[in-house]
Amino acid sequence: MPQGQAPAQLPQIADNRNPGIDLDMDWVRAAQANTSAIERRCATLPGRRSVKKEHQAAWLLKAISMIDLTTLSGDDTPGRVRRLVAKAVQPVRPDLLEALDMTGLTTGAVCVYHDMIEPAVATLDQLGATLPVAAVSTGFPAGLSPFHLRLEEIRESVKARATEIDIVISRRHVLTGDWQALYDEMKAFREACGDAHVKAILATGELGSLRNVARASLVCMMAGADFIKTSTGKESVNATLPVSLVMIRAIRDYFEATGYRVGYKPAGGISKAKDAITYLALIKEELGDEWLTPHLFRFGASSLLGDIERQLEHHLTGHYSAGHRHPIG
Repeated sequence: MPQGQAPAQLPQIADNRNPGIDLDMDWVRAAQANTSAIERRCATLPGRRSVKKEHQAAWLLKAISMIDLTTLSGDDTPGRVRRLVAKAVQPVRPDLLEALDMTGLTTGAVCVYHDMIEPAVATLDQLGATLPVAAVSTGFPAGLSPFHLRLEEIRESVKARATEIDIVISRRHVLTGDWQALYDEMKAFREACGDAHVKAILATGELGSLRNVARASLVCMMAGADFIKTSTGKESVNATLPVSLVMIRAIRDYFEATGYRVGYKPAGGISKAKDAITYLALIKEELGDEWLTPHLFRFGASSLLGDIERQLEHHLTGHYSAGHRHPIG
């Protein structure tokens, strides 16, 4: 078992929380990525894993429960966030859920900037709903603000009742191979989060290579990340299947070595129901059913929910509806 902090438990998960381990540079340096093999594996996945009718509907309902419904725009307002939270609590029109014999369905969380935590939490209280509120932090999306301010931003968001913190790493540590600096930074972020669930955003589109993605994934998990996440959604390249495969296999290696399950969150560019099913199939094949739960897998998305809802209505009626019939705030 790894050395370090004694295992704690988050309220929303059953598994022991990843406490992190000492930085193992031999393990980090040994991490490689065969790009051509990874791309071949990913290219076959969408065609091989097609599900239809009731099975498709079941997968889509599961996908909804794993969405971090997100708004991260400069023109966010309390009203927009209140509508987003209401949609997260009631993600599918009640008549559709009734026809699908599905009740109590919510998204996995809502994800907002720090200033929008208060209206998100207040709306949940008003609705009498229990749902994680995630806040992006540490100078999101670039992560280039002064280090002490990034730590204080985490603490302020936790104080404001965010139960999950999505931090961004310093990409320069990866690009220069300064793994000790990345480990120390991530460990400090984890400590500042306290009991809050911490997701490490790697910004994989800016890391230069799949090998760097593999190594950064390992280092962040060694430093105690609860989740590793692909992207801020602001990079030119966000979540992709090859990047996901690399990160998922790093999670599997870490679990096999330590016994701790770390979650995975692809974010940015996932807007179609069929893409959500492909990602779920990849998780099932590479990590197993244990990861097909909201405490170990999330989609970072804003428009995905709308397309899933349209697909569910098509499943029930045989017709696609207009987008305005599925408001998303």
